[in-house]
Amino acid sequence: MDAGNLSVVSEFVLLGLCHSWTMQVLLLLMFFMLYLIIVFGNIAIIILIITDPHLHSPMYFLLANLSFVDMWLCSVTTPKMITDFVRENKTISFSGCMCQVLFVHFFGGGEMVLLVVMAYDRYVAICKPLHYSTIMNLQKCVGLVATSWTIGFAHAMSQMAVIVQLPFCGPREIDSFFCDIPLVIKLACIDSYNLGILMNADSGVPAMTCFIVLLISYTYILLTVRQSSKAGTSRALSTCTAHITVVVLFFGPCIFIYVWPLSITWVDKFLAVFYSVITPLLNPAIYTLRNKEIKTAIKRFRSYYIYPKGNI
Repeated sequence: MDAGNLSVVSEFVLLGLCHSWTMQVLLLLMFFMLYLIIVFGNIAIIILIITDPHLHSPMYFLLANLSFVDMWLCSVTTPKMITDFVRENKTISFSGCMCQVLFVHFFGGGEMVLLVVMAYDRYVAICKPLHYSTIMNLQKCVGLVATSWTIGFAHAMSQMAVIVQLPFCGPREIDSFFCDIPLVIKLACIDSYNLGILMNADSGVPAMTCFIVLLISYTYILLTVRQSSKAGTSRALSTCTAHITVVVLFFGPCIFIYVWPLSITWVDKFLAVFYSVITPLLNPAIYTLRNKEIKTAIKRFRSYYIYPKGNI
């Protein structure tokens, strides 16, 4: 075929989460509220960490970056999903679909590495407390965050380099609410079985590697905390527990989607919603509700900026 590398299909059809109009209205209201909470919640955490000098530490610098990534990861797919609930023709252009693929893997890959960086920060703080300020200085933190963004970008581009060259000339229905690589590959006008395995491995292997490294790291940290009798043990344990919860919630769905050999449509949709919407929602809640310093900072913010007369 002369135009083997050209995409004849100019747009794709997203089948969404369901077909019932009543259910779509309910989902519209629910996801619209969740999206507002995610955006304003993560923005609030970023502003709080920037404005409060007591939170100017490596751990909260990394947390602010996690909130920033979560906010954008959710924004790649959720606004489109919300608007599609009220549209009869749920289409997305070819370029729009490729952009979703790019940014989902850019922010998702960056978050995977960022969670590893946060585990490293906790390892240094708990296992090498006397050298913490030297090892986790501002320059090191900025470098680690930049590394996470770079790896995320490289991972996304490795996916895009293959996807954009595929010929799409026939089926154009994607049984999901956004363009995910396994579903897009199935629509290509080639035998995509081996390519699908390769592309899934490109996402699944890094996810599994980061997840295993994180499990080993936090296991070592928790063993160190258990053997310690210092006053900060309970605080360290609480912080690590919050981190482990976030790691499991984020990596669980990703690993299942890209590593699990079986494909069950409703399960894949649920997990896609979980890591693109629910995880960015839970991250701020987990880190704020379990963190005394964040709670104290919120009180200071309210007294200084919202009710300043109370300080007089």
